[in-house]
Amino acid sequence: MSFVPLRDMSPRSAERSLVEISIWAVAAALVCIATLIIRIPNPMGGYFNIGDVMIFVSALTFGPIAGGVAGGIGSALADLIGFPVFVIPTLFIKGIEGFLAGFISNKKTIFRDLLAVTIAGIEMVVGYFIIEVYLWGIGEALLEIPGNIGQIVIGGFIGIPIAVILRNRLPEIMKS
Repeated sequence: MSFVPLRDMSPRSAERSLVEISIWAVAAALVCIATLIIRIPNPMGGYFNIGDVMIFVSALTFGPIAGGVAGGIGSALADLIGFPVFVIPTLFIKGIEGFLAGFISNKKTIFRDLLAVTIAGIEMVVGYFIIEVYLWGIGEALLEIPGNIGQIVIGGFIGIPIAVILRNRLPEIMKS
C-alpha cells in the first residue's frame, strides 16, 4: 500500500485506507494488551507472554502489513512499559515475525498457516537468541530458547483457529 494524502484519494480509497490504518492500530493495541496481561517472568529478566497469539491472529487474518505493524509496534510498546532494553530489538524481531506470518499464509489452508507460524516463529527465536547472546552470553541465551518456542507454539495453537474463524466471518460482518 502506498501512502497518498487523503485529499488526493477517491472517497472509496480514502475509506479503505482509514479502515486499514484503524485495523493496524487496533491490532497493535491488542498485541500490547495480550503481551502485558499474562507475564510470567523468567530467570534472565524477560517474560513469557501470549502476545504472539494476537500477532498471528492479525497476520493470518489481515496480511503482512497488519501483522508487521501489530507485532512490531504492539510488542515494542509492551516492552517499553516493563523491559525497555528490548524495545528496539522487539520492534524489528516481532515486526518481521508478523510480516512473515502474513506473507507466507495464503489465507486458505491450515497447512500454510502452520508453515507461516513455523517460519515466523523460527525468525523470532533466532532473533532473540542473537540479541540475548550479545546482552548475556551464549549460556543464558540458550536458556531462553524453550520459553520462546513455547510462546510460538501457544501463539499458533490459539491464533490459527481464531484467524480461520475471523477469515470466514469477517466478509459477512463487513457487508452489514
